[in-house]
Amino acid sequence: MATDLTTPLPAHPAAAPIQRRTLRLLFTTQVVGGIGVTIGIAVGALLAAEIAGTAVAGLAQSAAVVGGALLAVPVTRIITGHGRRPGLAFAYGVGALGGVLVVLAAATRWVPLLFLGMLLFGGGAAANLQARYAAVDLAEPHRRARQLSLIVWATTLGAVAAPNFAALADRTTRGWGLPALSGPFAFSAVAFVVAAGVLLVWLRPDPLLTARRLAAAHPGDPVPGEAPAPAPGVAPVAAEPVAVPAPPARRGPGMRAAWSVVRARPAARLGVAAVAVGHLVMVAVMAMTPVHLREYYAVEEVLPVVGLVLSLHIAGMYALAPVVGWLTDRAGRRPVILGGIGTLLAACAVAGTAGHDTLRLTIGLILLGLGWSATMVAGSTLLSESVPDAVRPSAQGLSDLVMGLAGAVAGAASGFVMQVAGYPVLTLLAAVAVAPLLALALRPVPVGAADEEG
Repeated sequence: MATDLTTPLPAHPAAAPIQRRTLRLLFTTQVVGGIGVTIGIAVGALLAAEIAGTAVAGLAQSAAVVGGALLAVPVTRIITGHGRRPGLAFAYGVGALGGVLVVLAAATRWVPLLFLGMLLFGGGAAANLQARYAAVDLAEPHRRARQLSLIVWATTLGAVAAPNFAALADRTTRGWGLPALSGPFAFSAVAFVVAAGVLLVWLRPDPLLTARRLAAAHPGDPVPGEAPAPAPGVAPVAAEPVAVPAPPARRGPGMRAAWSVVRARPAARLGVAAVAVGHLVMVAVMAMTPVHLREYYAVEEVLPVVGLVLSLHIAGMYALAPVVGWLTDRAGRRPVILGGIGTLLAACAVAGTAGHDTLRLTIGLILLGLGWSATMVAGSTLLSESVPDAVRPSAQGLSDLVMGLAGAVAGAASGFVMQVAGYPVLTLLAAVAVAPLLALALRPVPVGAADEEG
């Protein structure tokens, strides 16, 4: 089973130094952006519960996820027409504006403003997620998953520590007159502005535009991120014909064309589904964990406990991403996706039966993060290499849109399920949601269909 992009041909020599510089810069901004995203997420549900009640606490988290999903549309258009640099900076800028609005909402206790702020706050997460695709634009075919996972892993350095800074940020900003639980969002806004500025100034040359220029200047050479010609004597992989409109001068095919391509390719469908379902399960369980912990701890004790649990959960999401990337390149995309599915199911079982045992709950959240990492890295890599170059940015944006909407549904429903049935039922429903992905991953691949190696 091989995609049209898995043949390990050598990269164009001009791409190597640009790729190294791009990876270093993306690594730096992922650390800063990870701090911004996670320090807000750590207290988002608690702030919403304080202002609007527990029943809608999940809706605030969902608003951030929806915001990140919807932003995938304009961000993809900017990236397709102008490159990764302005698209990522725009997303971070929107996230910074959202952080400021959340602080104002906490001060005024105006619930609509809180949801608007959380909606825009999702821009920070959208930028962090889109950055992983910038690592693939100039990557050598046999190192795509590892370099993508390196950028995913970079978030660890900021994200793991960020929840523990939430209490410090809250105490510090209370001295400045800001309301309780709003300080972390002020810190997030500053982090997003810094990340956007670094990208605007130093992400030059743009990796996506560089890949396009190399492809145009050297049409006979294999360029990283592009489908190589079939080897002599090897028949090209058959795929259902898909009409992709010719890209205008400054704008490529949109998400409608991307959807046609993804729908026609089994590997691309599995990649999108793996990313979306893994995110759905992770958001559903993680979003209500702080509220669940509040049932067992006093108000003054819950933030440090939440910070520790979420830090270890985020370590599970990101810390082993390079190992996941290595396994994805060595063992294949589908086996790693299946491993991620099994880990998600184990996480739901452990967390759902933990009760007031914080250690067991923490282990469940670590497994939840590992399952997310496997589906995210393997699914993103599989999607990126399973679609033509012309439609790839739009397909990647489509994947993030679907992922965000899936997570939004999970976040919105989690608060209601938590209030009506409790945390164990929530984890059970999250496990049930994995079943369709498991069926798709185990489905036999038709002979001649484009699919992943391994």
